[in-house]
Amino acid sequence: MYKLAVKRDFVAQHFLIGGDFGEENDWHSHHYTVEVTLFGSELNNHGYLVDITEIENILSTLINIYADSTLNELPEFDGLNPSLEHFARIFYSRFAEALDISSLSGVQIKLWEDENCWAEYSE
Repeated sequence: MYKLAVKRDFVAQHFLIGGDFGEENDWHSHHYTVEVTLFGSELNNHGYLVDITEIENILSTLINIYADSTLNELPEFDGLNPSLEHFARIFYSRFAEALDISSLSGVQIKLWEDENCWAEYSE
């Protein structure tokens, strides 16, 4: 099994809703790091699982949506607490829509909100 990963970082803001989360209820920023890992058993005719440039381009497009945004104000978070877990799932969905993943065994998105805390989503 081959595994390929690419990671990027960006800053976005949010505030948690629906409970008493202390300071997390106030608007604040996180320096997020997103790590995309792709799994597959076969390489293409160029010896790639997926072209890294294609992954980087998709990540740039997605990061441009979220960087310097308040997640609560984005339509994909409408009615949701913008938790790290929800954000990882939403990022996964958008990434999977942008990349043909049919030849892959799996894709996982790991989203860090700081150097110690992360959530992961995969299907």
